[in-house]
Amino acid sequence: MAAVITPDPRRWWALGALVASMLTLGFDMTILNVALPTMAEELGAATGEQQWMADAYVVVFAALMLPAGLLGDRFGRRLMLVTGLGIFLAGSVAGALAPDVTWVVAARAVMGVGGALVMPLALSVLPSLFGPDERSKAIGVMSAASALGMPLGPILGGWLLDHFWWGSVFLVNVPMVAIGITACLFLLPETRDPASPKVDTVATALITAGLGALVYAIIEAPTRGWGDPVVAGFLAGAVVLLAGLVLRERRGARPMLDMELLGHRGFLVNGLTATLVTFVLAGLLFLLPPYLQAVLGHDALGTGLRLLPMMGGLMVAARGAQPVVARFGPRAVVSCGLVVLAFAAFLGSRTTIDSGYGFTALWLIITGIGFGFAVVPAMDGALAALPADRAGSGSGLLMTLRQVGSAIGIALLGSLLAGAYRDRLDVTGLPARAADTAEESVVAAHLVAERTGAPGLAASANSAYVHGMGVVLLVCGVAALVAALLAGAFLPDTRRTATDDGDGSPAMAEPEADARQ
Repeated sequence: MAAVITPDPRRWWALGALVASMLTLGFDMTILNVALPTMAEELGAATGEQQWMADAYVVVFAALMLPAGLLGDRFGRRLMLVTGLGIFLAGSVAGALAPDVTWVVAARAVMGVGGALVMPLALSVLPSLFGPDERSKAIGVMSAASALGMPLGPILGGWLLDHFWWGSVFLVNVPMVAIGITACLFLLPETRDPASPKVDTVATALITAGLGALVYAIIEAPTRGWGDPVVAGFLAGAVVLLAGLVLRERRGARPMLDMELLGHRGFLVNGLTATLVTFVLAGLLFLLPPYLQAVLGHDALGTGLRLLPMMGGLMVAARGAQPVVARFGPRAVVSCGLVVLAFAAFLGSRTTIDSGYGFTALWLIITGIGFGFAVVPAMDGALAALPADRAGSGSGLLMTLRQVGSAIGIALLGSLLAGAYRDRLDVTGLPARAADTAEESVVAAHLVAERTGAPGLAASANSAYVHGMGVVLLVCGVAALVAALLAGAFLPDTRRTATDDGDGSPAMAEPEADARQ
């Protein structure tokens, strides 16, 4: 008779430690977006510099997530998780005390290193704490904690900015991280897997440098021009570096980035869909706060509250996605979710400076619903299409793809917005230096208007920004429609069926054969 394994009596307390860690990362995904207009005003940050403040974290996070997971497997997951929280804490303190934009970008990159250690290791600890009958509940709690940070981040960030200086959005991480570190040290057991692949430092360097070069070129292109030698050189360098990464990983006996997983059609199409949705979400969260604050005139807390309709629609759709998928199948639900997302984007592109918040709230709700019904079944379908022995590497690759989508979304859509804004802004009669400053961002244009008393500059800036936002939303709508067509044509029509695992919990039915072709 097999020995009965007694569950760790501290497992739910340990889960609380992991929840605190994930909640901190969830906050950080959205809290900075609300702070960017205030930071742009206080630090004099142009649109490109604001993009780097957001993207420095995401690029480093995406590049280091896979090697970070391998470090935990080899040297101890609790040790590396605590190390990641400590690095995240150091980056947060440095960000709060940063004297200029460059230091903020550097601090965000340090936070990205910490976040890359925390997220995959927090998830990898769960199997050692919970048996099969409790694991799905624990994963649900972890996912809810991460999702909860998204709507709470803008509200908390707005409240802090209304009462303290901009650095407080970084310092809010300090008590939460301190609690997480303490709880991890006393409650988490140490686990490791010495047989895991070694960290490939060359592959890590290639993906970090390649993504960094790509994002830099996209952000600089609106200012320098796509034909500029610097932009073209960084684009070419990114192609070479990322191609070198692919070649190296395809030849490796135990690759860190398992490229063969992209040969599974269910994983590939679902993964690309989830990446596209993340691309659009990151871009929207970057462009909405300046619109709500600078154009509509709301304070930071008001801006956070006015982002809730999108978050609410997202969470409602995420909760309702599973029964709808069980009834109609993931292909239909994902395709329809993308169509709803496209409709919301096209509706939002009709926004004018006189539309008011009511119209904005309407398309934000529809946007959230489209996001939820597209991304949840896409993520489930991608993981379900994986062979059982590739689930770990597959989930790591999926998270990496989504973070890359987030980084490129901020860079590409932010650059498109900056170019459209600059082309439409009327700076006639302004001194050259003041005109250059006004063209940097809508926040900068309002500051120039206040200092110079330039007639009509603020109104022109508002109109130019709304025009740029409309262009971005049109692009998002077209991209969502193309993705809907691809999902409808190529997504395997697998679906969930409730089967009894013996504990009364529903299990995932086996995917159809075409999911792994």
